[in-house]
Amino acid sequence: MGSGMDSGAYGSEDMKKRPRGRVVKDWIPDQPGAWVMALAPALAGLVVGGLSADSVWLFVLWALCYCFQFTAARWLKSRFARRYMPPMAGYGVVLAVCGVPFVAMNLDVLRWAPVYMVLAALSFLAAWMRRERSLWGNAVAVVASTLMATVVASYGPRNTLHVMLPATAVMMSFAFALFQFGSVLFVKTMIRERGSRAYLAASIVWHAVLFAAVTWWVGGVTGELGLSGWIPIQFMWMELAAVWLLARAVALPWIGARRRVRPVVVGLVEMASSLLVFVAVVAYVMW
Repeated sequence: MGSGMDSGAYGSEDMKKRPRGRVVKDWIPDQPGAWVMALAPALAGLVVGGLSADSVWLFVLWALCYCFQFTAARWLKSRFARRYMPPMAGYGVVLAVCGVPFVAMNLDVLRWAPVYMVLAALSFLAAWMRRERSLWGNAVAVVASTLMATVVASYGPRNTLHVMLPATAVMMSFAFALFQFGSVLFVKTMIRERGSRAYLAASIVWHAVLFAAVTWWVGGVTGELGLSGWIPIQFMWMELAAVWLLARAVALPWIGARRRVRPVVVGLVEMASSLLVFVAVVAYVMW
């Protein structure tokens, strides 16, 4: 989830001499699509689990974790360039100040510590190796973000026992994981692996299987409920999301093979896709 960096020329530059816009970029992750993908599962957990002081607090902590990971990954990738030290240290301090009281008041959250320690180690390893945009590096980011649907939901008022694996939250995490890994494959077909037949085939097959699975599941559930001739709106959202994801996985690479599709367009498409999946998942769980 970290981003690329400029050359190390800024490692010893005085921050006061740098343009203000560059300083802001060092502190604030500049990838809107990544923001949406990182926070959407946690936000779904917040909505489905319900608002409470702990669930909102945890959501804010996750946003800080994302900022810390982003800046720390840049620092590691740059081989400890001084430019990236202030934002990483700043977010680290804020995260500690806000996070330690939460942990002290909710010791049961430590059950997730081993999982996230492994994910954090793998994420930082990918940054150090400059492989954070490899499939395995992307997969680490996907698992970390999608698990937060379960973690945050478990601290909402609708789940007062803070159980580790509430069924609906696990379903949300699984749904977001399927979408986000498909998004990884799709984006690669448009940018880094543009023209790769292997990645294009993998992306289309992934989304075709996802569409078939959603269609089969919706048909089975509506059949069990004795519904015929119409589909409840929560299932319509799921079907619509599956159709859209498959259509964009086929159409945009086809267009991109004939004319240049700017990365910002791909990012906007994935933001829309993330929001559609968010609505579909939350509508199903909450209906």
